[in-house]
Amino acid sequence: MVYDLNAFFGRLVSEDTRLYRHTIEGPDDMPAHIRAALTLTQLSIPVEQGRLALGTWQGVYVFEHRAAAHRRSVVLHLLGG
Repeated sequence: MVYDLNAFFGRLVSEDTRLYRHTIEGPDDMPAHIRAALTLTQLSIPVEQGRLALGTWQGVYVFEHRAAAHRRSVVLHLLGG
């Protein structure tokens, strides 16, 4: 599943530097910006009895759109009622 999603983004937003002006950080620079604009930057998931309330085939995926690894963090805001 993750392989297919990554392959799709690779086809959708090519890392061909001839297509972009903004390439100062390398061939994945502008494609990473475009891919980030196409994916979610925040997500709300209900929690029931201490578990994520997702459907049978649902999951949460976090993508790094740059070729080189970067240090990232995930922030969680848990609201109770």
